[in-house]
Amino acid sequence: MTLDPDPGSAHPIGLSIRGGTKVYPGTIALKEVDFDLRMGAVNVLVGENGAGKSTMMKVIAGVEQLTSGTVTMNGEEVHFTSTDDAERHGIGIVFQELNLFPNLTVADNIFMAHEKTRGGIDIDMSAQREATRALMQRLEHDIDPDTLVGDLKVGQQQIVEIAKSLSRDARILILDEPTSALSNAEVEILFRVIEELKAEGVGIVYISHRLEELIRVGDYITVLRDGMITGAQSMEGVDIPWIVRNMIGDSSKDFAKEIEHPFGDEALRVENMRLADTSGGFAVDGVSLSLRAGEILGIYGLMGAGRTELLETIIGRHSHAVGDVWVQGDKMGRPSVPDRIAKGLALIPEDRKHDGLVQILSIRENMTLSSVGSFTRGVHMDLGKERSRVADFVRRMVIKIASPEHPVSALSGGNQQKVVISKALMTGPKVLLMDEPSRGIDIGAKAEVFRVMRQLAAEGLGIVFVTSDLEEVMSLSDRIIVMSDGRITGEFSREEVTETALVSASAVGHAPLSEQDAERETAQ
Repeated sequence: MTLDPDPGSAHPIGLSIRGGTKVYPGTIALKEVDFDLRMGAVNVLVGENGAGKSTMMKVIAGVEQLTSGTVTMNGEEVHFTSTDDAERHGIGIVFQELNLFPNLTVADNIFMAHEKTRGGIDIDMSAQREATRALMQRLEHDIDPDTLVGDLKVGQQQIVEIAKSLSRDARILILDEPTSALSNAEVEILFRVIEELKAEGVGIVYISHRLEELIRVGDYITVLRDGMITGAQSMEGVDIPWIVRNMIGDSSKDFAKEIEHPFGDEALRVENMRLADTSGGFAVDGVSLSLRAGEILGIYGLMGAGRTELLETIIGRHSHAVGDVWVQGDKMGRPSVPDRIAKGLALIPEDRKHDGLVQILSIRENMTLSSVGSFTRGVHMDLGKERSRVADFVRRMVIKIASPEHPVSALSGGNQQKVVISKALMTGPKVLLMDEPSRGIDIGAKAEVFRVMRQLAAEGLGIVFVTSDLEEVMSLSDRIIVMSDGRITGEFSREEVTETALVSASAVGHAPLSEQDAERETAQ
């Protein structure tokens, strides 16, 4: 299935794939795909994790080559053997998993491999800083060009990744989940930049799991399922049920169904938790909370509110944090991640690539990394027991793999996230901390993860989860805490919470929101 190749269209075709097939050992990622990329327009690409979206974009960006089929630009067949080759043809890509050097500055990252030089002899650092400031101004962010990327938050790193592609003046720009770590305000900035690029005739491929976002920003849409295109047309008349129907063959947006159960005794208590930041203030400022067994506590807030830092202090990641933590009445000692895992805490980190997985290890090894002691007999590993346990979690979490011995880096983002969740659950936690558990996960994978969360809660596990999604936090939480500037600024029961109340509470400490502004922020 292809888009209408009308030569009189206002959006001419800049690149086409015909009969595109990509075969990996044990799986066919793309099956006879036909795809047209329109210039001066946003070409939305959507599908469940593992549907083939990232593979198709890697083919266009020169990361991968087709097993069979052709790629043409302006009517001529092209063969991209590398990303440099694709870049010479005017193609840029912002990967879902950030591709930055944490020990280098923002300016160094943006101009890596295409540095500004004086006479081709030495790098013009001053020119690079000035160009970086201009890019940051365009993206409406005040990020110092000399800041180390490793010192930036994930959302700021995503802005740097976008700036890196903008600096190359690409004529075709691929954005793979560009808003997954951005706040609402940052998403609005990105959308304004996209409109500017469209006006300049740039062809944009936009991949996202946020369906409302796709409808708002897209001009054309292509849906992939199991490596095949199941729907392709202009966005005119497209709605969420149409997208879901083509993605998974189901017209319902299936969030977790309620599992009624009583709560148990207190599973977690945090008192007066504080974490100093580098500016002399507090990333976490006097936070106290309580969680009962079987309860799901949602934490909502804007980027920079201190939500991630709170979970990190609870798990013992920051040795200089102060405050007290109890797990089932047992007071924790000094901050120590191994000790707190052993006492019944487990964390699903926000950045699964760097903090949750070891990319060079297999799926099996990653999954059992935190619980390897339970598979040992003396000095030997019980590999049979380990394989059986891994197979059980692969079935339970519906992880799409050809073999648990394949490297975890070969999995799609959503399946990698399921491996991280499985790794945490294998430790037998009493309290599970989940930081943005649905980041980069499609609608089908979300439903599976959310069902697992409700089932675990019904079995008595206490869950604290951080999310930036209003619908998620209201659908899943038994109780909701709102954070702003490191402090708790609101607490709501499931029965009393409203979207307006959450948005208003999250803005405390920022510019005050009127009722109308809160409603407008909610609508966005």
